[in-house]
Amino acid sequence: MTEILAPCGSMEVLQAALRTGCDAVYLGGEDFSARANAKNFSLQELREAVKLCHQRGVKVYQAINTVITDRELDKCRAAVRAACETGVDGLITQDLAVMEIVHECCPELEIHASTQMTLHTANGFLLAKELGFSRAVASRELPERVLRELCSLPIECEVFVHGALCMSVSGQCFMSEVIGSRSANRGQCAQACRLPAACVKGAGEEYALSLKDMSHLKHLKKLEDMGAASLKIEGRMKRPEYVAAAVNAVRSELLGEEYDETLLEGIFSRSGFTDGYFTGRTGRAMFGHRSREDAQASSEAIPALHELYRREFKRSEVRGYVKMKRGEPLLIAFTDENGLTAKAEGKEPQEALNRAADSEYLTKQLSKLGDTIYTLGELRCELEPGLTSPAGEISALRRELCGRLDEMRYEYYTKRPAFKESSFTFERAERCDRPGIRIYVREAAQLKCLEISMLELIYADMALAGELLKGGLDAGKLCAVMPRFTFDEQRNTQRLRELMSLGLRQIECTNYAHIRIGRELGLTLHGGFGLNVTNSLALASLKKMGLKDAVASFELRAQEIGALGGGLEYGIIGYGRLPMMLTVNCPIKAQRGCRGCTGEIYDRTGRRMPVKCSKEQGYVEILNSDVLCISDRLTEFRTAGFVKLDFYDETPERAAEAVSAFINREKLPGEGMTKGLYWRGVK
Repeated sequence: MTEILAPCGSMEVLQAALRTGCDAVYLGGEDFSARANAKNFSLQELREAVKLCHQRGVKVYQAINTVITDRELDKCRAAVRAACETGVDGLITQDLAVMEIVHECCPELEIHASTQMTLHTANGFLLAKELGFSRAVASRELPERVLRELCSLPIECEVFVHGALCMSVSGQCFMSEVIGSRSANRGQCAQACRLPAACVKGAGEEYALSLKDMSHLKHLKKLEDMGAASLKIEGRMKRPEYVAAAVNAVRSELLGEEYDETLLEGIFSRSGFTDGYFTGRTGRAMFGHRSREDAQASSEAIPALHELYRREFKRSEVRGYVKMKRGEPLLIAFTDENGLTAKAEGKEPQEALNRAADSEYLTKQLSKLGDTIYTLGELRCELEPGLTSPAGEISALRRELCGRLDEMRYEYYTKRPAFKESSFTFERAERCDRPGIRIYVREAAQLKCLEISMLELIYADMALAGELLKGGLDAGKLCAVMPRFTFDEQRNTQRLRELMSLGLRQIECTNYAHIRIGRELGLTLHGGFGLNVTNSLALASLKKMGLKDAVASFELRAQEIGALGGGLEYGIIGYGRLPMMLTVNCPIKAQRGCRGCTGEIYDRTGRRMPVKCSKEQGYVEILNSDVLCISDRLTEFRTAGFVKLDFYDETPERAAEAVSAFINREKLPGEGMTKGLYWRGVK
């Protein structure tokens, strides 16, 4: 049966998951957990969790899945070392730094590519395999046909099947940090999307950015048949009752057994569940928010759910052996499914005054395995006639056997990869007094008032790139921006070939799949902000993959950017509306339809957030209400090789004015401007 993977935010939740039959758990330590507000596990608790799980043959995956800064690299390496020493079965990560630490220090430790890496295509999965990941977690937004393709690849595919749905694609949400300096990529999401938002200003209490929880329970057999390696339940912030209900439902569905669906919905939902991404039926029906009725249902469901995990889940049928002979100690042994044998000796058997011990009597006594993971299967007996042993003594030996077998199973299932200490040092990037000016244009007209020779590079989406090349733009100045999300990777690859026939030689990799595509086509590769580069080790890793340069994450402070090294040129985003969300479920289309498109979303404060549509690719981007502009503070980024200006709805005149401000390092006049996170930072 496919692995059932349960979330655990605390020891209480771990017990609930184990007692309802999960095959693996994922949890976070005290640092680098993308659910920083869960209780999470201290090092001592992590050791105990591994022991409890491995006694049961359950795997433990530790999430070290936040982005990491240079000042945290030593601490991160220590966390990886602790995972090895503790016997964790694998790490889940999004940061290339963790991958590099594992490769260098403990190559035998298994690593999984987190959903925050936004892997959703064949090339993304295959690059993950190339990088040494044994498993990749698929984006939650994928339909059945895409998941089927991913499950057929030579790397394990982990699929979310139940739990909360973020409005944004995982790893690509910056709303919480842009609005409130709380970074989702660092485990501090404030769930701004769950607050009221509407497509029309003053429309009342609508929840245009809040999705129902997903539930693919009715599709589990399909996922199992197509080869999904792991069925993942979301919920490291959830109660024990929630995890117990979800694990029980997934296991029951796979086994074809009945379960109470109303209890599952009652413990937590947002106006019910949705399978819209799996079935391809996105739209208004997928949206929902947590109502008073939902909260009331939860309080009513909790008592009934306690029964699900009141007893230990039976995981091992043992074969028993009893030897009862005169003049010898009573010997009892249990052997589990792995061939592990525990033995215990008692006192010499007694002469039976009434009924002598037989297989029926011994089976009855040894089957009393109560709140353990064991059941008794075959029992083989070597008995001399006329002997017996008291039930109390047999019970004591039975308990001793279970304890010994627990310890043996813990050692059997616990692998501790060797960890070789290694330090990573990087030369600081060279000073660059005049960073190159690069611009992204959404329309050809935005180039009309610009002196092209003053620009190092012009970025454009693929359709516009073709138009610009046909219009005579120097191909050496052009970089085609790959779509941030796609459901048709082959079509985009073919379009690249067509652009190459027009002279295209450069692309911006907005996710990891594009690195593999671009290398195979022989293109020059530039890394976009979607790669979430926050440290020197990640930059060094991208250099090894063949990138020419990359954009540093706009989550970093200016000081942190200035300290980056790694041997790969990097730049910054200096101007534009920062993308707060990437979503494949357009909130405007869902609420009003494409014909009623307003092109904007309003939050509860009336803040206007433009919505950039990439309809052909099937996604939209929700942009910040304010425009980032650091033209008058560009001198503080002494090591940035280039600065990128992203234009959205700017007129040709405004675009030229912005470029001039950056060339001259002067303040750009206008309202609604922000310095972003470069000085205030994130949590």
